[in-house]
Amino acid sequence: MRDASPSFKSSLPVKLAFGDGVISELPAVLESLGVTSVLVVVEQPVADHRDVVAALQSAGENGMAIERYVKGPGEPTFQLADELAAMVTGGDLQAVVGIGGGSALDVAKAARIIADQGGSGRDYSDGRRTPAPPRIPLVLCPTTSGTGSEVSGASVLTDTAEDRKIGFGHPNMRAQHALVDPVLTHGLPPAPTAHSGVDALAQAIAACTVSDSSALSVAFGLEACHHIAASLARAVANGADADARRQLAMGSLTAGLAMNLSDCAADHALGQALGSVKHLPHGLTVGLVVAEALDISRGDCADRLERVADALGEPADGTADGSRAVRAVRRILADVSFPTLRDVGVTADEIGALTEAAVTEQGFFLDIDCHDWTPAEVEAGFRAALAVERR
Repeated sequence: MRDASPSFKSSLPVKLAFGDGVISELPAVLESLGVTSVLVVVEQPVADHRDVVAALQSAGENGMAIERYVKGPGEPTFQLADELAAMVTGGDLQAVVGIGGGSALDVAKAARIIADQGGSGRDYSDGRRTPAPPRIPLVLCPTTSGTGSEVSGASVLTDTAEDRKIGFGHPNMRAQHALVDPVLTHGLPPAPTAHSGVDALAQAIAACTVSDSSALSVAFGLEACHHIAASLARAVANGADADARRQLAMGSLTAGLAMNLSDCAADHALGQALGSVKHLPHGLTVGLVVAEALDISRGDCADRLERVADALGEPADGTADGSRAVRAVRRILADVSFPTLRDVGVTADEIGALTEAAVTEQGFFLDIDCHDWTPAEVEAGFRAALAVERR
């Protein structure tokens, strides 16, 4: 069993603005940064959102030169990050803005650091370059509630040559400003709402249990659990429920802050392996395995999971072994009709490849988890998830 360290350090210098309508503050934020030109990476579903259009139009009317790139569907790639960086340097643009889900924010984050400090995206993911404090500022505006990318220093990109997802990060990759406007999440369809919300839930729980958790990460994590449990099913059922969207956005933001004060857990190792092998969206993959991974780990963090279960609103049942938190997670997954491994086409024949990918490519998340994972347990986690039936 691993105990959370009683001592810790933290650094999260991201300026935050949260609330309905804060996207309108984008022109003022850019002006405060002293820039006159910007690359805006905006995800296709919100490219024509009236509030996004209005904010960019206002910035343009204030003299800001705007180069807009509309990112289409699909996972972000290293190639796209390099291409966007070339747009910044080639156009002598002075700042980068990302507007969208984690896909758009991650590629904007990578493009900024490449444009600022040279090289390619793979130079940073492979460790050949270490980000220094950036000169080009970055502003991120999430339009989903789940990844926490707007406050994180991490980026997950797809290497199309090797056909795998690669995560990398550094505190110097964080944005200078994050504008979290719940209105931009209104009308998000049920599936991406559920996927991103469960991803945030996994981050929040991990912040309470991983071996480098701290009093700060636990505080943010428990707060996130409370907000997500109270809002996710309502937001999935009615995308226009303003109160649910606002509460879920707060849950996502606090989960992102929690994650940045600690780390993600073993569910991310199994989930990102699914993403690499099956080419599935990140939030979906984490939700497919989060309960089963937590069930294997729970014995080594049962006391902390009791607090998680309370935050998730799970009634007391006399146990103290962490099973109540696992049951709460399974209840939430059922409430939003979350898919299963079988639903997304995973077969027993693929368990070996998934296990190998989790162990060899995502070992950090297994190492930081509260439990000392073995390859056999990773395989058992996948097999348990494959046996789940929610419908």
